[in-house]
Order: sequence, then structure tokens, then C-alpha cells
Amino acid sequence: MSQGFSRVMLAGGDQVDFFIRGYTDKKFSFLGTDVYLTTTHISMIIVFAALLVFAICANRAIKKADPNKVPGGFLNVVEIIVESLDGMVASSMGAKKAITFRNYVSALFLFILACNLSGLLGLRPPTADFGVTFPLALITWVMIQYNGFKYQKMGKIKGLFEPIFLFFPMNLISEFSTPVSMSLRLFGNILSGTVMMGLIYGLLPRVVTLVWPAALHAYLDVFSGCIQAYVFCMLTMSFVSDAIGDGV
Repeated sequence: MSQGFSRVMLAGGDQVDFFIRGYTDKKFSFLGTDVYLTTTHISMIIVFAALLVFAICANRAIKKADPNKVPGGFLNVVEIIVESLDGMVASSMGAKKAITFRNYVSALFLFILACNLSGLLGLRPPTADFGVTFPLALITWVMIQYNGFKYQKMGKIKGLFEPIFLFFPMNLISEFSTPVSMSLRLFGNILSGTVMMGLIYGLLPRVVTLVWPAALHAYLDVFSGCIQAYVFCMLTMSFVSDAIGDGV
């Protein structure tokens, strides 16, 4: 493993580093600001590449599928993923709303899940960086406000003064705290798992780390990663659905 790539890994070389580090010492200028290529960027590039390859393979498998023959193993996996995600969105938002938002929620779920599970490959999970989770939550918040004004119109403003006008400051704070709470929940859970695994790999003898941390990876990376991806998407669907209302 090269020295540069080992910086991206949670456990690389003789030392364990779970902090965000610059991949190289070279910096780039963007809109007058110095930007560095960090371990988060490299991990995200790997996750994006993996999802892109999976999407291309799934697309080709669907196009080449013969409706008169039993689908192969890979196509069955794709169908299970699509049906499960469609069912999750429909059960939470309703059949009518699901048609509009199932593509976004499905893509969001797969991206967050892939980021969370990237720790299994030794990468530093991108979702352990608040700079990743906050923009995701901000997109959800924009969708909430857009759909709220689209379907409720002035009722969206009126709702800030309910049940009485004295509740306006608290309701306003609640509106703006949504992206912060959603992003911090995802960020905190994934970062805590990353720190714990980093400490374990750094403190225990190498012989012990070959066996014992496997159970912790199963919980901190797989179980917790799946749960956090599910929770983030459920909150997204719940908030957007509430903003639209029951009339749709």
C-alpha cells in the first residue's frame, strides 16, 4: 500500500489516524479560497465510483434481461433493492407521494449506507465528516420548505404562530434546527464508531486485532451504519410528508 493511499485508511501502517488529513500537501485555489484534497474527498470518490459501477451494471442487466427467462442472481439482487426501497418510501409517505420522492430517497439511502459501510474497507467514512452530513441535511431542509410553501402556501407562515403567536420564536427555531439536528445525529454516530475502532486498532496488539474487532465492526459499521441511513431517510420522508400535508 502506498504511503499516500494509507492516509485515507482508518488503519494504515504502524499508526492509526481517525482525523481528517490532507491527502497531499498541494492546495488548490477555488473562488479565492485554498482547498485541500482530504481523506474525506478520496473516500467519497471511491464510494461514488462504486455506486456508479453498480448502477451501470444494473442498467445493463435490466436492458439485457429476457422477460421469458428466470432472472439471474445479480438481477434478483437489483430487484430486491429496488422493491425494498420503493416499499419503504410508499409505506412512509403514501403511494401518491412516493412516486415523486422515491428516486431521491433511494439514492440518498444508498449513498449514506455506502459511506457508512466504507469503514469495513479500512476507509475513513465520509459521513464521519460534518461537512458531508450537513449538506445532505440542508438539501432535505430545502425540500421541506419548498414543498411546505408549494402545498400550504401562506398556511406555512401561519403555522409558525400556532397554537398562539407567543410560540413563534420556538417554532422558528424548530424550523432552522432541523438540518442541524439531522446532520449532527448522523455525524455523531458514525464519528463515534470511527473513533472507537481507531482507538482499538491503536491500543491493542496486532495479533488481537486480527480476530476480536470483527464483532465490533459488525455492530459499529454494519448494524449502526444501516440504522443511521434508515433513520436519516425516515426523517427526510416524515418531514417532507408533513410539509405537504394530507391533501395530496
